[in-house]
Amino acid sequence: MRELIAQIARFGVVGVAAFVVDYGLMVALTELAGMDPVVSATISFTVSVVFNYVASMRYVFRHRQGMSRRREFAIFVALSVAGLGINDVLMWGGTTLAGIDYRIVKIGATAVVMVWNFVTRKVMLDGGSSAGNHTV
Repeated sequence: MRELIAQIARFGVVGVAAFVVDYGLMVALTELAGMDPVVSATISFTVSVVFNYVASMRYVFRHRQGMSRRREFAIFVALSVAGLGINDVLMWGGTTLAGIDYRIVKIGATAVVMVWNFVTRKVMLDGGSSAGNHTV
């Protein structure tokens, strides 16, 4: 239990850093480049995925024995694409349907996607002591 709490804390630190990349780039692209918020959120989310992969697999999750880095990255990207879909649906629904400012919607979308990311990465990628209980 202690290791899980420490892992969640490390995930939180990496997540905050990835959020700063994601949120900062989204606001810059929307405000400075005049992009549509859904488009800018998609671009910023994608850039933050690469940062998040490097940081998460170095500081949060253990490499799973027998899984190539190529497969690990492919799974990470696939899970992130699903997270992007969740992010974009929430961004579209919040901004277009509900008329909420995109900056506020992004905070809520980030919280939802954060839970998705931790749970799916823990199950699919983590090579910790319980990794033998999961199939990939």
